[in-house]
Amino acid sequence: MTRPPVRTAPTGAVYFSLLGPLTARLDGHELPLGPRKQRLVLATLLSRPNTPVPVEVLTDAVWPDDPPRTARKNLQVYVSAARALLGPAGHEGRDRVVHGCGGYLLRIAEGELDTLRFGSLARAGRAAAGRGDLAGAARLLREALDLWEGPPLNDLRDSAGVAEEAGRLEARCLTVYEDWAETEIELGRPAVAVDGLRDLVERHPLRERLRAAWMNSLHQSGRQAEALAVYDDYRQLMARELGLEPSPAMAALYRSMLGRGREARRPAPAREAVSPAAPPSCTAAFTGRPGELREILEVLGCGEERVVVVSGPAGAGKSALALRAAHLLADRFPDGRVRVRVRREDGTARNRAEILAELGRLCGVAGNAASPGNAASPEGGAGGDRAATAALADAWQEWQARHRALVVLDDVPDEASVRGLLSRSGKCSVLITARGQLAGLAPVHRIALPALADGEALELLGKLIGAGRLRADPGAALRIVRACGGLPLAVEVSGMRLAVLRHLPLAEYADRLDDPSAALDELVAGDVSVRHRIASGWQDLADGDRWVLGRLAGLAEGGGFTLDRAAEALGCGERAAIRAVESLIDAGAVTSPAGEVTAHAARYEVPRLVGLYAHEREGV
Repeated sequence: MTRPPVRTAPTGAVYFSLLGPLTARLDGHELPLGPRKQRLVLATLLSRPNTPVPVEVLTDAVWPDDPPRTARKNLQVYVSAARALLGPAGHEGRDRVVHGCGGYLLRIAEGELDTLRFGSLARAGRAAAGRGDLAGAARLLREALDLWEGPPLNDLRDSAGVAEEAGRLEARCLTVYEDWAETEIELGRPAVAVDGLRDLVERHPLRERLRAAWMNSLHQSGRQAEALAVYDDYRQLMARELGLEPSPAMAALYRSMLGRGREARRPAPAREAVSPAAPPSCTAAFTGRPGELREILEVLGCGEERVVVVSGPAGAGKSALALRAAHLLADRFPDGRVRVRVRREDGTARNRAEILAELGRLCGVAGNAASPGNAASPEGGAGGDRAATAALADAWQEWQARHRALVVLDDVPDEASVRGLLSRSGKCSVLITARGQLAGLAPVHRIALPALADGEALELLGKLIGAGRLRADPGAALRIVRACGGLPLAVEVSGMRLAVLRHLPLAEYADRLDDPSAALDELVAGDVSVRHRIASGWQDLADGDRWVLGRLAGLAEGGGFTLDRAAEALGCGERAAIRAVESLIDAGAVTSPAGEVTAHAARYEVPRLVGLYAHEREGV
């Protein structure tokens, strides 16, 4: 087995630990980290190493309710203390903590921070398991777990922001522990994992994969009665707390233990939701959408329907909602959750072979032998390419038939992109996000995302600029979110800009957004542009639909338009107007009433920012 080199900090470098209480050591001696607020800033920076941390995130971590007027200056003092603690960055002498448009960025190496080392060892362990080197995998995963000294950042969890970061770290540690325990069970060494699994199940009683590993370790150790009791306790807990039954995979594990010997029953490793080629986003905050989130959890959690399509315009928060739901559904899908983007960075659709190859890599699908060249080839190419794609498709269907996993297919451009990816049998479920409604897919459960309600949009804005600033001028804040059309991305970008431009009155920024000729120019934060995201949706439309949208955008002001007004603006009859409007509804560019109403009586709307962009492009 080839082990990764152990990267240690250079002599005289400080070593930080987050996997337990926040500590810093120099040459084995623990260093004082200053007052609590200074430690909160340091913990927040370390929890997002080598990544810009927005000023408002640091502010909320230290002053969650009402930051003082001196908050920015105080932060500068705390960051200066962190710089002094870290020292210079290597031979170039650059600052270890730098400030840019995205916030403060802390530069730190793997050998200086336990969470970075933890991640490196965990990846190496999983790679070893993928190669069949189970003994090597167990050693690497155990080495990662040895860095875990207790609940991460347990001394600072009274700060909501730090507690959220600590929760993510603890979830990563639990997943690695599950990987290690299952590997030890497969190696025939279940007894080494029993006690640790029991302790973790007591702390996380509803985490099904932990409990399954505990059952297996007891069973393989010859303690069958105890293993069966673990399942009975879990079944009663699920019924009492959630009104649910254990998952089919858990029930099958229980049945396999009844009357059997010590045959190994290692559950398939659960795979965490992954996000390769993820689109840019402003914050990790998730706000609103309680009804839509509850609907996804009910539909996919009960297992009666296996495909959900979440639709809405670019920037509506579809991906954030899907990932939030995937996180909350972890216990219902013991074989994991994976996310694959169906578009490339330039907005073009990826071909089916490319997507299948990525799914194969993420899920360990047997038979994933296509070369990189084949995986990226158009499906209409050579016969060898088509054969490789067919083999990948068959292997993917076979994997889905044998597992219970949640697959998130993100940013789907059309029905053809996903038809061959949906499970034909088995217990896998698929959560699709798309700008259009993908009317050609059936049977599916559809959820169309409306604009955020005023209250939800204000809550999101407040998370970014601070509750105190929001309360100082609530009328201007309301004008801002309404000028954003309730589009989550636009509200986030507004919050990002205002967080940087702390001197700018909310009323002045609201005036800028109210100006149709300037609104899209104002909605840019760093490399995130609302205009750019809307433009990608514009490219999805056919030429005729673009012209229609440009004409209808002129009717959008004043609460929408009726079919009669649409026919007048388009210069066509009622039937042609109905087809034109409904084509844009299918594409997600026009919204329609949620309840049933005749096409003639309905009021249709073009989202404000989509309408402004259409004006720009069509010159209406």
